[in-house]
Amino acid sequence: MNIVPEPLSLASQLAHDYIHHFERVSGFYGEDYRGEQGYAERARWLDLSEDKRVSRKALTDCLRMYNTKHNDHPAVHKSLQLLEQPGTLTMVGGQQSGLFTGPLLVVYKAMTVIQAARDAEERLNRAVVPVFWIAGEDHDWDEANHTYFLGQDQKLSKIKLEAKDGLRTSVSYTDVAEEDWSEMLKELQNQLADSEFKADLLKLARETFNESANLSEAFAKFMSRMFGKYGLILLDSADPALRALEVPVFKSLITRNESLGLSYQQAARDIAGLGYEVQADVSENGANLFYLHEGRRLLLYREGRMFTDRKGLVSLTDEELLRDLDQHPERFSNNVLTRPIMQDSLLPVLGTILGPGEISYWAITRYAFTDLGLQMPLIIPRMSFTMVDDTIHKLMERYGLSFNDVQYRLSEKREAWLASKDELNLEARFDETRKQFEELYQPLIEDLGRMQSGLLKLGQTNKDKILGQMDYLLTKSRNALELQHEAALAQWNRIEQTLLPEGKHQERVYNILEYMNHYGMNLVDRLMEIPYEASGIHRVVYV
Repeated sequence: MNIVPEPLSLASQLAHDYIHHFERVSGFYGEDYRGEQGYAERARWLDLSEDKRVSRKALTDCLRMYNTKHNDHPAVHKSLQLLEQPGTLTMVGGQQSGLFTGPLLVVYKAMTVIQAARDAEERLNRAVVPVFWIAGEDHDWDEANHTYFLGQDQKLSKIKLEAKDGLRTSVSYTDVAEEDWSEMLKELQNQLADSEFKADLLKLARETFNESANLSEAFAKFMSRMFGKYGLILLDSADPALRALEVPVFKSLITRNESLGLSYQQAARDIAGLGYEVQADVSENGANLFYLHEGRRLLLYREGRMFTDRKGLVSLTDEELLRDLDQHPERFSNNVLTRPIMQDSLLPVLGTILGPGEISYWAITRYAFTDLGLQMPLIIPRMSFTMVDDTIHKLMERYGLSFNDVQYRLSEKREAWLASKDELNLEARFDETRKQFEELYQPLIEDLGRMQSGLLKLGQTNKDKILGQMDYLLTKSRNALELQHEAALAQWNRIEQTLLPEGKHQERVYNILEYMNHYGMNLVDRLMEIPYEASGIHRVVYV
């Protein structure tokens, strides 16, 4: 593999400044991850704040049960043994469950978690274990239930798992029937091109689905097959056993809810005041907690001492909510703003691995950490890649395209290339013809208008129709030119659909199985050999 840095512009200016101009935004974050001092200061604080987190023994017992069921590797059990020991730190990253693991960026995030943990161990000369936080409590089924492949017709193809009950409940609580898994296997078989690795991939998917009751379990098992050997501990945020351990943290989030809400609101105002976009919704009376009611996951709002949802399906006083928490902790879950607090209250988090959007919304939580007597962990940018195979690379060279051309100027480059093939010089000749026609016809129309006023309007209408017919003929001529170079334009389309599908970065769309089918079952192991970088700079992998 040849690895080439190719910086891409980030959609979030706040994330861009965090990565490239930390001093501008340092007030919204913790220690600077770039230097040794940041790691040392964070580790020192974690050593002094062990009592602020749940019991290591209870946590590792819970994680051991979960990982024995879904991620049973010797290296994982070694990581758990280390985590149980005082002084061991964690590097954490997370993502919502996704079908067949979802987009490539999920794999890249897990890679970063593992490599960042190794890097931190060397920096600090102490144990740092990798943890992947599966956001199984998330109820956005329509975001988790699908993934994309590149069809053999060079068009984007979507595989989607339909939910049967239609309830807005946590993904980990949404059961998937055996026949639905079978349908997903059929879809996968249809999507994957024939290759020497296809049978093994289908076997992997079949075994995974046979052992999974829901999408989160299937996600965990896929991640285990790829990363268990590297000691990656998996955690499902919707695990009932884990939820029971979180009761004291939820109590703090409820009893200090108004103060926390003010902290989020102040951070949002400060972020907006510096000209940055606020990346998450910060409601004035938002409780930033979810409550499971009759199978529905409801976002709570605070009205005085009452907690209710927008539709009024539930309405509880803070005392009632706390009592319910003691009896039914599984009914409670975090939103995007309280999850960082929960993560830091469970694990000794040295650093958390985030993508650009996540870096932006974590800034909203900075004051809330302080409000609860916590400190924000190091925030480390996720590694970002685009894979380019030899065929695509050769096509790019054939048409003189750089990676940046593909990302930012592909339509312009394609039009310029097609224009260079226009031997008849269609655009210029039609422009000249149009100009000459108007120069000859407009004076005639004006003379006719002086002869009879009604002829001016009629003549103008007539001229517009003729010009319209010229435009129509030009369009047909362009179509004929494109048809003449159909094979070449299909190659341009292949470049675009492979590297920038639907205008999005490759890593945000395609599934890892697409690439394992081409490059082998050991593709993830080969990607793990790419040198670790915490720069946040995008890199192109020429496979």
